[in-house]
Amino acid sequence: MKVKSKVWVELEGEPVLGDAKVRLLEEIDAKGSIKAAASALGMTYRGAWAKLRAMEERLGERLVERKAGGPSGGGSTLTPLARELVRRYKAFREGINEYVDRRFEELFYR
Repeated sequence: MKVKSKVWVELEGEPVLGDAKVRLLEEIDAKGSIKAAASALGMTYRGAWAKLRAMEERLGERLVERKAGGPSGGGSTLTPLARELVRRYKAFREGINEYVDRRFEELFYR
C-alpha cells in the first residue's frame, strides 16, 4: 500500500495554491510563456489563464508579468512574489509528504 495526500492553501475559503497551480507557475517560469506552459501541462491556454487570473485576484497581487506578442514576440515571467510562493509551497509540501509517509509507516507497518 502507498499513501497519497492532497494539500492546498486557501485564502478566505477560496483555493489559492496547490500542486497543479504551483506546477503551472513553474512551467511559466521555465517556458517563458503561458501558452507553452499550458501545452506542457496538457491544459488549454484558456484554462491556464483562468487559474492564473483566479490566483492573482484572490491574492490581490500579480504573479506573472506579461509582454504582448508582436514582431519581437511576447513572453511571461514570474514576479518575485510568485517565485517566493512557489519556493515556500514546495518546502511546505515536502515537509507534509515526509510526515505523511512516516505516519503511514508507523500506523500500517509497525
